[in-house]
Amino acid sequence: MNINSIRRRTLLGAGLAGAAALAMPAVLRAQDRSLKVGVYGGYFKDSFDKNIFPEFTKATGIAVESVAEPTGEAWLVQLEQAARAGQAPADVSMMSQVAMLKGQATELWTPIDMTKIKDASNLLDRFINKYPDGRVAGVGAVSWYITLVTNTNVYKEPPTSWAALWDPANADKLGLLALVSNSFLLEVTAKTFMGGTNALDSEEGVLKAFEKLAEVKPNVRLWYRDEAQFEQALKSGEIPMGQYYHDVTGLAAADGHPVRSTFPKEGGIQDSGCWALSRASQKVEEAHIFIDYMCQPAIQATLSRKVGTAPTVKRESTDLTDKEFAAVSSDIEPIIPRYDLYQTKSDWLNQKWTELIVG
Repeated sequence: MNINSIRRRTLLGAGLAGAAALAMPAVLRAQDRSLKVGVYGGYFKDSFDKNIFPEFTKATGIAVESVAEPTGEAWLVQLEQAARAGQAPADVSMMSQVAMLKGQATELWTPIDMTKIKDASNLLDRFINKYPDGRVAGVGAVSWYITLVTNTNVYKEPPTSWAALWDPANADKLGLLALVSNSFLLEVTAKTFMGGTNALDSEEGVLKAFEKLAEVKPNVRLWYRDEAQFEQALKSGEIPMGQYYHDVTGLAAADGHPVRSTFPKEGGIQDSGCWALSRASQKVEEAHIFIDYMCQPAIQATLSRKVGTAPTVKRESTDLTDKEFAAVSSDIEPIIPRYDLYQTKSDWLNQKWTELIVG
């Protein structure tokens, strides 16, 4: 379960492919209302098919046909091409933040009427994705955290700051994510040493962050793409510290493995996906009903319990216990990735990352 439960996220960068669709129920009468919903594949889609979509259909009478999205950018390209032909492979899709920005550039997303989202006031501002003119392009679907993780046999006390990654005492002990666009280590560097992620507003600031981040290299045993590989090494103590998914680490600890997840004082890294409506969709009303349903605090709490995601609504609006909330989230102000940089400076960042960090 530990390994599979992260597969939902691999679709944001690189991971599961394939767009097999599962209709639910199998036979729809012509007069019935329905909606095609694109979600990340694997465990994630299975959880939605089992725990979320049937309850939505029961509550609204709208049948959901769930579509497993192929790898992040590939799904955006499919939606773009289909929209130009007036077609929608899915009416509503769960999209990464960078894909949201790229879709905005071509007006791919039908603006969401927030007056139809009853619980809009409970949504955290950072999960409302807006066009430059203020129209709402997407609404937070799910979020999750990357935190500082340690093997408890090797580290008796938890680290308190991301600065631990730079500590010479941790030479050759770290496992870090291998891509500039999924590790968010530039943001961690900026928050820990440069006063905040706004230090990355200029190329000069980004280069300073790269320079500081390069100092971590002697401590890195593994730049990992295969999450399962790092998870095993963390459990065994072979690579006793690094960055990893908070909820998955918690599941491993609950299974008796000597691992812990810590939210450093600078905050965990919070990544997320949005619900967005293709401009080619004819199901605008049904889509609003769906997004409204998914924004309910009770549904966000169900997602936390059943899928392991952090709520996109204010904590106090949910009925999550302290223990349930801690399993998926934190009250410490998070580090929010600078998605704008991965949209506008992607090639340059990848080049510098290869030259200065992992090359």
